[in-house]
Amino acid sequence: MTREDMLARLIAQAGDEGTDLVTLRAIVEEASDMGAVRALTRMGLGDDDAHGDLAELRQLLGAWRDAKASAWKAAIGWVVRGVLALLLFAIAVRLGSAELVR
Repeated sequence: MTREDMLARLIAQAGDEGTDLVTLRAIVEEASDMGAVRALTRMGLGDDDAHGDLAELRQLLGAWRDAKASAWKAAIGWVVRGVLALLLFAIAVRLGSAELVR
């Protein structure tokens, strides 16, 4: 029996016998399961390899985040070094060490 058949039978049962809480819960559960499967299929994740694909995507996303953080740290490091070099140069010029460079 497919999910569609099960849902159809539950809805028919609810229509014939009236709806009790158990039947309503079963209808909601079957409908939500069908909707989830449909959504995953539309996204291309409805096959047996989907779990592996998602694991690879998570690893790729983690590597991207690590690379981005590393790039930011390197850029900030270079900016700080540049500012410190300019500060040292300004101090040297201020103290009159410019003649030593010539």
